[in-house]
Amino acid sequence: MFRELEKQNAHKELERIFKEMLPAAGLPERPAQLELSKRMLAAMLENHIALCEAGTGIGKTYAYLAAALVFNKYRRLAGLPDKPICISTCSIALQEAIVKEYLPTLNRALLKGGLIDKPAMAVVRKGKQHYVCDARLTRRLQCVNPEKKNPQNMAALQEMQKRLDMDGSAHRLSRFDKRQICVPRVCDCRRKNCRYLNFLDSCYSEKYLIQICNHNLLLADAIHRRTGKRPVLPDFCCVIMDEVHKLPDTAREMFGYTLSAADIEELGEMLFEEGYTLAAEDLAGGASKLLAMLDKPWDETVELKDFLKPLAKMARRLKVIKQQLQGLLHRGSRDRLAELANICDWLLSGPKQQLLYTAEAEGGGIKLGISPLNVGWLLGYRLWSRQQPFVLTSGTLSVAGDFSRFREYAGLLQRYRVKEFVAESPFDYERNCLLYLPVKALDYKSANYFDELLSEITQLIEAACGHALILFNSYADLSEVKEKLLAGKWNYPLYSMGRGTVQTSDNFKARPGGVLLAAGAAWEGMDFPGDCVSLLIIPRLPFPLPDAKSEQEREEYASLSEFIQAAIVPEMQIKLRQGFGRAIRTEADTCVIAILDERAARENGRYREAMQRALPKMPVTGSLADVEAFIRAVKPESYFKEAVSCECEK
Repeated sequence: MFRELEKQNAHKELERIFKEMLPAAGLPERPAQLELSKRMLAAMLENHIALCEAGTGIGKTYAYLAAALVFNKYRRLAGLPDKPICISTCSIALQEAIVKEYLPTLNRALLKGGLIDKPAMAVVRKGKQHYVCDARLTRRLQCVNPEKKNPQNMAALQEMQKRLDMDGSAHRLSRFDKRQICVPRVCDCRRKNCRYLNFLDSCYSEKYLIQICNHNLLLADAIHRRTGKRPVLPDFCCVIMDEVHKLPDTAREMFGYTLSAADIEELGEMLFEEGYTLAAEDLAGGASKLLAMLDKPWDETVELKDFLKPLAKMARRLKVIKQQLQGLLHRGSRDRLAELANICDWLLSGPKQQLLYTAEAEGGGIKLGISPLNVGWLLGYRLWSRQQPFVLTSGTLSVAGDFSRFREYAGLLQRYRVKEFVAESPFDYERNCLLYLPVKALDYKSANYFDELLSEITQLIEAACGHALILFNSYADLSEVKEKLLAGKWNYPLYSMGRGTVQTSDNFKARPGGVLLAAGAAWEGMDFPGDCVSLLIIPRLPFPLPDAKSEQEREEYASLSEFIQAAIVPEMQIKLRQGFGRAIRTEADTCVIAILDERAARENGRYREAMQRALPKMPVTGSLADVEAFIRAVKPESYFKEAVSCECEK
């Protein structure tokens, strides 16, 4: 596609960006970042699939954005047709940061350096449930009594008259209102002034070089293309996937079916809106027990079999409603009714070669799911078979440089186009970090375990003067420790992050010196830069809990020990690295990492070596005095003067 001279010139321009243009804009020059960007650009120019692991602090977002802009320039010079570049990521915050921070900074630097003649524009694409349907919003506002409605919820509804995207609203929309006013799955709007349809039309404008979406939407587009449906997204010349370690789990959901409380309630609302009140009430009655169970918080111990009886009851009601209203319902309601009935049948029958599972639903609660056991071949068929370059990046794709685990899950083992690269973090972990492993190992099976754990935790926190994050594997362990901490004498602000309580994280960061207890999603995706987290405590190594997926995978191995070493240990190592990344976010950050699990703490512990391979090299100690001395040596005086209060936040 590109001649060798063109490739060389493209790489020279990339060097100018990172050695001249970005430093002139105030960004530090990082050789590892330039090398990462070069590998990404090479994949684009040579039509490869690049697996790029980027250590913390590399700056992978600028790396792939710069490579994308250079790639686009040389496509134009080669006379190739104009096509947008797709960037797929799981985080709404990152999507917004690309549009509002990263891309504007890069545009200014490249315009000033004469590499581009106009700013590159980007648009964020989301699923229909994130956007306002004007017709449904109008109906909802007509139905609401402002005097009886919660003032904040009322303000949020009124705000939607000026907003198309419901994310980031100044006021909080209720879950019910979101379902009432969002664009429906089957949108047959004929309004000429429909803001959503106008937005979709604008997305296909040539002014947008970059289309930003999440993995769900990208896979939905791939499914539509392979099944002959109208594509969801434009034709791309290149796909960049950030946070790609989440792709296999996303694929499992997208290539299967899920059932949540919102799905059932949505169907009830559709029946009610069409005037079939008795059918809506019949569905609500038949699904009442199931809805109550689905509205409970999800954790890893929840099993699908617990839902089978109430699910079967609802399935019978759906069958009756379907028979009665089949020829009377509008297309959207009819299709939704048939879809839910089929999902129930699949969940109840548990067909072979299908994985049955539970997961956390969007907005909280539980969803039931069914998907193919092996999503790798489906990803290969839907995505990797497309003859276009892919750049796949994340901070955790390999274990000690070995990408085989991810490649297996993602269907990339046999792909000849795959190129691998690891960009090591530029941070000086040996100087800025200290690993603490207790001399006296804590036995999880002991009756006194939580008392001993509490003693170890409190001593560590005293040594570090607060500023601590404790990452648990389960909410049950978190609750046990929290109760014991609150029952004793406690001198630091205490915060507990439950499911979806992002505000707690913000409060913790706003009040330095506190202690945050967290689990679940807190292991990745949250940043605690600076001295906010100067002590990271991990009571137990984050081994995955047994679930339907692991039980099925276990059958592929000759023995349990082989399965543990090949599948379970790598997953633990990756999650441990993700947790470690919460503490060290910048070159100046310093932190003590305390791993209290006896399997790692013991000199001859079963997983000590595996734990150490997962983490960067750093000094190791078993002395609390060393912990205190380290904190005293690396922290400024202001660190020790930060306010400490006995007032706790639950």
